[in-house]
Amino acid sequence: MRIFAAAIGLLMLASSAFALDAEGTVANVDPENLTITLENGQTYKLPSEMDVSAVEPGMDVILAYREVDNGEKQITDMLLPE
Repeated sequence: MRIFAAAIGLLMLASSAFALDAEGTVANVDPENLTITLENGQTYKLPSEMDVSAVEPGMDVILAYREVDNGEKQITDMLLPE
């Protein structure tokens, strides 16, 4: 049982090690390419199921993302202002 618990703990640590985060103000939204660019110049890919119209320039956002093989920053979670 202890081995199982240790394996679960290691998996949780490994999965969180790949999660990255960022925050900033949205400078540009590109609905055609499903990307947003923050004021710091970094561009992030939105999930295809997201309603792009909910994101507007000037919004402060907090992002969780992962980098995929081609270096693209794929958003996995986003906190928008209410």
